Amino acid sequence: MKVTVFGTGYVGLVQGAVLADVGHDVVCVDVDAAKVAALKAGRIPIHEPGLEPIVQANQAAGRLRFTTDAAEGVAHGELIFLAVGTPPDEDGSADLQHVLAVARTIAQHMAGPKTIVNKSTVPVGTADKVAEAVRAGLQARGADIAFEVVSNPEFLKEGAAVADCMRPDRIVVGTASAAAEAQLRELYAPFNRNHDRMVVMDVRSAELTKYAANAMLATKISFINEVANLAERLGADIEAVRRGIGSDPRIGYHFIYPGVGYGGSCFPKDVKALIHTAQSIGFEPEVLLAVERRNEAQRRVLPERIVAHYGGTLQGKTIAVWGLAFKPETDDMREAPSRNLLQGLWAAGAQVRAHDPVAMDEARRIFGERADLALCDTPMQALQGADALAIVTEWKAFRVPDFAQMARLLRDRMVFDGRNLYDPAVLARHGLGYQSIGRQAVSTAP
Repeated sequence: MKVTVFGTGYVGLVQGAVLADVGHDVVCVDVDAAKVAALKAGRIPIHEPGLEPIVQANQAAGRLRFTTDAAEGVAHGELIFLAVGTPPDEDGSADLQHVLAVARTIAQHMAGPKTIVNKSTVPVGTADKVAEAVRAGLQARGADIAFEVVSNPEFLKEGAAVADCMRPDRIVVGTASAAAEAQLRELYAPFNRNHDRMVVMDVRSAELTKYAANAMLATKISFINEVANLAERLGADIEAVRRGIGSDPRIGYHFIYPGVGYGGSCFPKDVKALIHTAQSIGFEPEVLLAVERRNEAQRRVLPERIVAHYGGTLQGKTIAVWGLAFKPETDDMREAPSRNLLQGLWAAGAQVRAHDPVAMDEARRIFGERADLALCDTPMQALQGADALAIVTEWKAFRVPDFAQMARLLRDRMVFDGRNLYDPAVLARHGLGYQSIGRQAVSTAP
């Protein structure tokens, strides 16, 4: 099938590349000429495991092309995906300007029937707005051309997006059109061979499904963080509690790991957008508001704990930070808890020595050159000259460090673990003080 994808971010690029990989003829359109030039040269602008070879192989095979020419993209695709950004507006609502701009562009250039597929995360009712924009554009041209607008939300996890796209848990399609449903079934047939993963529903339900899914996952994170705060105050161990409740199949182990709060490009934005949608129709979403409040408080826990340990000031102290990306296997630092930590450390007067396996360039882009920030090539290099270590991202490279070397390098032999990576008893044996989330603090051994 001939497919056009507007937007080459995490969603559009992965979706376009994987569709090409199963044999579809895909054109990806982006307004960023530098990004398009890099993609044509086989360079991937994001860190996503497994994506680069798929892009390169399908470009070489002629099934995947990149362009800044919107007219070319509209002419090519019988199915046109909208995968552009929907950043949060000041009031928390999703900003639809890019989505609607593409809709108007499609109306300007389309010469035959099109099925427009909303892949971007958008509020309920967006498909109607896209349809209105296309109709208005066609009327301005005096053109009468058939089109459909379908909701097909993405459920990709950064760091595992290629695998999620190739082996989806479900393929949600929102449409009342039998013809559009048939097109989507044909498109996704290669991913649907073992059993039917397609869940077809009305458009508004599909739009709400995406937000509800992310809000549910965010709720699980905020819930376990709330229980972790209780555990600390009650003398319990949240890791034991997590195992105890996770063994119940109705609860499960996914997303019940205590930590420093959720971040990234989806959960914070989508929870805010769903809250805004609810309030805009006069409904107060009490659970979602609590989820957001708990997360905002949880993101302050690690910097506040470090400052409190040192008596309210970090003047003269250097803190090593392991992990800058909001999660492993990505260089994405959007809404990353590390940003809260660094700002808190700097506000208290600390110097920071940080390392992340892949997000160093992104950190340089965000923070620039600062006298109070050293970006280090290895985890152990970050510990050199540091008084204490703070762990923010649970990269595999951090799971089994040389604790004896850590104890030699850290002047105060103190570890603040925002991801509960280590056994407190092991660190105590090496003379390392240890504070984690939802467990009792372990003092430095004499």
